[in-house]
Amino acid sequence: MFAVDVCRLPETGGSTFVLVAGLFLLVSGVVVTRWVRRSAGRLSVVAAPLVLLSVLAVGPAVVDPCAPATTTTTTTTLAPVELTFTSRTVADGLGAYTVYEVEVVGSMVYAATAAGLSISTDGGVTFTNRTVADGLGDNNVYGVVVVGSTVYAATSGGLSISTDGGATFTNRTVADGLGNNTLVGGVVVVGSTVYAATYGGLSISNDGGATFTNRTGADGLGNVGVYGVFVDGSTVYAATGGGLSISTDGGATFTNRTTDDGLGHRVLIGGVVVVGSTVYAATYGGLSISNDGGATFTNRTVADGLGSEEFPMISSVFVQGRTVYATTLLGLGVSTDGGATFRTRSSEHGLANNSALRVKVFGSKVYVSTTGGLSISN
Repeated sequence: MFAVDVCRLPETGGSTFVLVAGLFLLVSGVVVTRWVRRSAGRLSVVAAPLVLLSVLAVGPAVVDPCAPATTTTTTTTLAPVELTFTSRTVADGLGAYTVYEVEVVGSMVYAATAAGLSISTDGGVTFTNRTVADGLGDNNVYGVVVVGSTVYAATSGGLSISTDGGATFTNRTVADGLGNNTLVGGVVVVGSTVYAATYGGLSISNDGGATFTNRTGADGLGNVGVYGVFVDGSTVYAATGGGLSISTDGGATFTNRTTDDGLGHRVLIGGVVVVGSTVYAATYGGLSISNDGGATFTNRTVADGLGSEEFPMISSVFVQGRTVYATTLLGLGVSTDGGATFRTRSSEHGLANNSALRVKVFGSKVYVSTTGGLSISN
């Protein structure tokens, strides 16, 4: 599909046609999987989940077809591979069952959904939904970042910015320099610099999101479809539909890494995370890990406990110490050995749906965005 924390978090999608709706449902079925395979030879590929697939799970649907699995779990302190979850759905105020991303600040929980930005003031128990009526560029919200009282919502209609905690929004579009109004790859904010991952390139603002300069293939990006961005000082990593593009000059120019360098697939549908010199790239063909700053990669797949041969795509990755979390169409893959091997947590363990789109950790809680709701670890 297809956005992130203030700086160190990923985020946490590129065709010239805005086929957002169908493509981001990739994570929920074989149809998009086959589509992406047929698109293998195209210059511009749209991988849905952000979408991201979802990076990549875009779908402007107010009524979500994926009903959540209701599971009652016991609250205990468990090791990462033994996690259980409690899920929140539209019954709790979420705008839609499909949740693309979540951001947590204290007791405030912000959920980017297929039908609005849902905000909770009680730790994720209940939500109030914000929509275009409140200024959002579109009700499809793929990513959300919160910096103080400023809320950035990446939508399929532009980058919507709120300075009052998410009550009202002002929308930025191509008229303000964005490469495309669809921000499937979310947004990253570092100080006054805003990075917006769009269908039309990586758009960078140095004035807090007022105006943008767009980076494309002419600047070295592997593809104009950008599914995720990660910033570490002056080094910018862009997960694209044509490889992992790395910039060492703040995003002015890029060098691209592909399957020739060990990536599992040229389409990085689930973004990128960097911890020190280790780079984790969530691709359509597995989780690719580099221990040399992104020069070369080793790919993790079903043989290592991730996904399946039919659904090898990784829709997101999050790293906390030696624990690596990766979302797949079979659930949440959890590794406690740095990404060497994985075990899967699924609806059997309380996930709202096995089609997991994004994972983040805040404090002691693991939040998994799925096509069936927002699942929070017990």
